[in-house]
Amino acid sequence: MSVPIADWIDADPDPETRAELANLCADELADRFAAPLSFGTAGLRGPVRAGPNGMNLAVVIRTTAGLSAWLKDRCLGGSTVVVGRDARHGSEKFAVAAAEVLAAAGFSVVLLPRPLPTPIVAFAVRRLRAAAGVQITASHNPAADNGYKVYLDGGAQLISPSDREIEASITRVGPANLVPRTPVTPASEELLDLYVDRVASLPTARSRTLRIALTAMHGVGGETAVTALKSAGFTDVHSVAAQFDPDPDFPTVEFPNPEEPGASDAVLALAADVGADIALALDPDADRCAVGVRGPDGWRMLRGDETGVLLGEHVLASAPADSLVATTIVSSALLGKLAEARGARFARTLTGFKWLVRAGEGLVYAYEEAIGHCVDPESVRDKDGISAAVVAADLAATLRAEGSTLRDRLDDYALEFGLHAGDQVSRRVTDLADITAMMRRLRSELPAELAGEPVEATDLAELRGQSRTDAVVLAGSTVRMVVRPSGTEPKLKCYLEVVVPVPDRSALPAARESAASRLNLLREFAEAL
Repeated sequence: MSVPIADWIDADPDPETRAELANLCADELADRFAAPLSFGTAGLRGPVRAGPNGMNLAVVIRTTAGLSAWLKDRCLGGSTVVVGRDARHGSEKFAVAAAEVLAAAGFSVVLLPRPLPTPIVAFAVRRLRAAAGVQITASHNPAADNGYKVYLDGGAQLISPSDREIEASITRVGPANLVPRTPVTPASEELLDLYVDRVASLPTARSRTLRIALTAMHGVGGETAVTALKSAGFTDVHSVAAQFDPDPDFPTVEFPNPEEPGASDAVLALAADVGADIALALDPDADRCAVGVRGPDGWRMLRGDETGVLLGEHVLASAPADSLVATTIVSSALLGKLAEARGARFARTLTGFKWLVRAGEGLVYAYEEAIGHCVDPESVRDKDGISAAVVAADLAATLRAEGSTLRDRLDDYALEFGLHAGDQVSRRVTDLADITAMMRRLRSELPAELAGEPVEATDLAELRGQSRTDAVVLAGSTVRMVVRPSGTEPKLKCYLEVVVPVPDRSALPAARESAASRLNLLREFAEAL
């Protein structure tokens, strides 16, 4: 149900956004009211601006009122709800408003005391057995954006049909200025302390001799990460000073995402300057962690798949027999091969941690190619950059004590399972219709071969149930490509992988050259879509 423009403006409780709408021309107003923000990956995400299709106080209030009504419909009225925030533009007032709406609706609200990493909300929901959690964040999106992330089911991201049901509930909410709100006193630091204690308990090795270079990417993870690392015994931590304190404008990076080219240059330069053993890059809300290593040609960031298999085996080394590890349809095949060889179970899900943490009983580790790692699903049922950083440091220190490195361990995997080389091609667009057109062209002209190898196509949009998604998989015996629209950004993503046998260590250079050549062929195909 759309709200008339004049009625929305009259009911906007924020004088700044009310004035913003009043000064827009007719075409701009039509754009703002074309369609409301919809629930995507775990909630809302969009530009901070006035109107139904932006992140603003009116939208947050009505969204929270809709969420409150939905929870009450499920006999969860009066239960606990956790509210947290990052340090983006608008985050503080959005979090306070959400907490006030929930409190007025009769919920026991735990409002976290300051800007904190997103995983702490997921942890708090599980620790407190809360009915839900709300984190105000846009993760690694550009500075102009913000978002509203919802946790249910013991601290997991919401899934369908809950998202659609909450959207429907929001449409039944009246004017934003008439939604009741009750002041909420922020909670103490206790939950943060409990979270740090849990993360610090995750390392399994004894060695703590390790020099770490760290960046918080202008986000909220710096202080918590350093505290957690030091609590775990890693005291030799060097941070990128210019990126340590939260800054919603992200002044030193074009896109505040460690995956983006150039975003991690500062931490790699710091690692080289201080002679670090490992580099760690968090995204702005600290739910993702990228790992950097030193090689013969200098420092580089590992791909998410490389870090994924490294952390996966490290977790399995101390996990119960027959434990489960999981990754997604766009990730490397290597974790599945390793799990089979180590006597563990393996699952592959759709992209997103809302599916990964529901992969099955006995889950001890899950990762997605986009540098998201869940190393402790018992406590945090979502990706967590802080705990991943601590476990990565534990692994690196263990290998250092053995005279080895993360790169050496990856070479060991190449010898055991073949060299799994991957890449990603992201086609950023300004018009989402371009993504639809590219997917349509691919489906109408599916290739019979890629990189000289026959491939079979599987269109996941034709499947039924929870396996159905807008993606096409092109796979042969040693080559694989997955093409799908991004769920959080205006991009078409193409995930590439080739596998090259490696008979002995001396064959590694030739295998890398062969893999690079075949990846180039896949990249050319992806860039021509």
